[in-house]
Amino acid sequence: MRFSVRQAVLAMGLVLAGAGVASGPAAAASGKLVLYTSQPDKIAAETVAAFNKREPKVEVEIFRSGTTEIMNKIEAELVGGAPRADVLFIADAVSMEQLKADGRLAAYAGADLKAFPAGTFDPDKTYFGTKLITTGIIYNTAAARPTSWQDLLKPAAKGQVVLPSPLYSGAAAIHMAAIEAVPTLGTNYYIQLAANGADAAKGNGAVVTEVAGGQKMYGVIVEFMALNAKAKGSPVDFVFPSEGVSAVTEPAAILKTAHNPEAARAFIDFILSKEGQELAVAQGFLPARNDVAPPAGFPKISDLHILPVDLAKTATDADLLKRQFTDLFGG
Repeated sequence: MRFSVRQAVLAMGLVLAGAGVASGPAAAASGKLVLYTSQPDKIAAETVAAFNKREPKVEVEIFRSGTTEIMNKIEAELVGGAPRADVLFIADAVSMEQLKADGRLAAYAGADLKAFPAGTFDPDKTYFGTKLITTGIIYNTAAARPTSWQDLLKPAAKGQVVLPSPLYSGAAAIHMAAIEAVPTLGTNYYIQLAANGADAAKGNGAVVTEVAGGQKMYGVIVEFMALNAKAKGSPVDFVFPSEGVSAVTEPAAILKTAHNPEAARAFIDFILSKEGQELAVAQGFLPARNDVAPPAGFPKISDLHILPVDLAKTATDADLLKRQFTDLFGG
């Protein structure tokens, strides 16, 4: 991080404001809840609507952007002495690790995690994975079907690949770290992608738009966007490459500076509930709970090869990864 947010928080006296956030299960929820999320607009709206059926007295205000931009907004608000978010619902655990290390997250000891496998949530209960979102290859059905990450380096893919930027997408940052840790791919993989004419888009949404529209034949993307586009009739398909896929868990967390901790806990309870996880499935996601079936057309989680990522190291190296990407593909 560029500065110690812990020092900034202490200087502004904000720790006391969030001291009560971590107590027991959610109390009766009402009032205003400010949610910062990287979910797509439609999905975020559906999530809030379902939450409001359960908690009709809570008024939810949404700020939606990419994970990196959300992190930058939080930094600026803390420095300015006016943090607004109660709950963060973002793409990746690396960003949550950074927030936790800087003392920004409130533990929620009352969160019900009995149906969640170990590794999908922070053991200290400061953030909670809500689904499993993998990154693989989307391709236009007019192109040859790829099977490997190496296929994006072939002459047939020259100038035909688009990928999301880790400057905007948390999933893209996790993916870059995961790929660089694979011995057969490594740090040279992104260098080779750039040399083969790959272009960067701002986020995953732009990737699916370009591939579905035929501007590019191949893209690096989170699976649900590709599979949902295919289900709606777009001329695209998705593959889980043979080397494996990276994954993010779209975690949610309560800030220590939350203005409405009761509503924040109620929101966490909802998205971790079986009802909340079934909503995630209906939206086209692999659920994190082990007692909720995946969407039709998705593989079983046990059949996927998930590339390992050292979250703490990735959090430490995040700025370096972004600089490397910018040097290769621009800002």
